[in-house]
Amino acid sequence: MMKKTKIAVICFVTALLIFITACSEEENVNRVIIKEPGETITVIDDAATEAGEPIVSVEKMDVYENMEITDWLDEETVIVSKENTSLDKMKLEELSDSYPRSLYLYNLTTKQYKLLKEQDNVFLGGAALSPDKKHLLYHEFDLGDPVYYVLNLDTLHSFGIIGNHIGGALSAKWADEGTIIGAAYSGGAYTASTTGSIARLAELNEEALVIVEKMKDKVYYNTNSDESLHVLNLMNKEKARLNIDHVHGVAPSPDRNQMLVMQSTGSKSVVILCDADGGNQKTIAEGTELGGVSWSPDQRMIAYSKKADVNGVTVNGIYLYDMLTGKTTQLAVDVQHAITAWSPSGKTLVYTEWNGKQYNSNIVSLSYSIQ
Repeated sequence: MMKKTKIAVICFVTALLIFITACSEEENVNRVIIKEPGETITVIDDAATEAGEPIVSVEKMDVYENMEITDWLDEETVIVSKENTSLDKMKLEELSDSYPRSLYLYNLTTKQYKLLKEQDNVFLGGAALSPDKKHLLYHEFDLGDPVYYVLNLDTLHSFGIIGNHIGGALSAKWADEGTIIGAAYSGGAYTASTTGSIARLAELNEEALVIVEKMKDKVYYNTNSDESLHVLNLMNKEKARLNIDHVHGVAPSPDRNQMLVMQSTGSKSVVILCDADGGNQKTIAEGTELGGVSWSPDQRMIAYSKKADVNGVTVNGIYLYDMLTGKTTQLAVDVQHAITAWSPSGKTLVYTEWNGKQYNSNIVSLSYSIQ
């Protein structure tokens, strides 16, 4: 992101004026001239920028090669998937150059690993902690569709989200109360507890559900045949169609009162911020491809990856949208196919990129200031 130099030329007659300017990401530079009795202020800056706005900057960035970092246990400990060279290489011919990937805790300070789960001949990854950080939702895969599991971090015992009545989990996400919800291979949706009980969601019998997300007492969903977003009220069992079409992702806010909705239409993708009922829609990002969307714990920052065409040139990067200012900051360039996750304090962000051969993670330490 380009930051423009602000020049303030102030002519005083009777008093000293302190003028503070804020940074802007806009491309056009405007000249603002304010004339008052006895003083003239000339500012070369974006006219829409307000003085005294908070800005975001990168303090440092640490690179972790061949590691998929997907979540944070605390400020010093992350959840990692990486190759496990203590196991034999994968048996499938297409994967025979690779070792199985196992799950670990990794301490960023001591650089020590603690093994959580290993298994011969499979890749384990995509791990996400439960809201109480006592369980881990992850998937197991090789060349086929992933199979979802839940790991108890105290006992290190796990169970699969499978069963004849759901035919397996097509997707799996943590809900706000610590249960799991997702689409079932047999059609419709399911819920699962951390103790291993799995049940179909009777109110959703639609075939081939794609999105299934829960926010408080509402479930948001769409289907292969209808990409518009629908909502089921679990209290009164009523269903409604929201005024949001071509949806391929939903990210609930930490307080579960707002959500980010990802839309794709042809070569254009957008991220929309809206209320839980679909109201007050605002586009916060657009490009040819958008992904890796995540909220900071305090709900101030939204991280995402973006691919866009700018004057015939393809640009990829990681961006932050600031809910306080409505400003966007670019954190990294030449990054695509990335996921993001925030530390509990919201002062550190990790983004993990798949480059076609391996996962590489970057941990970004952020600072916030007033300019």
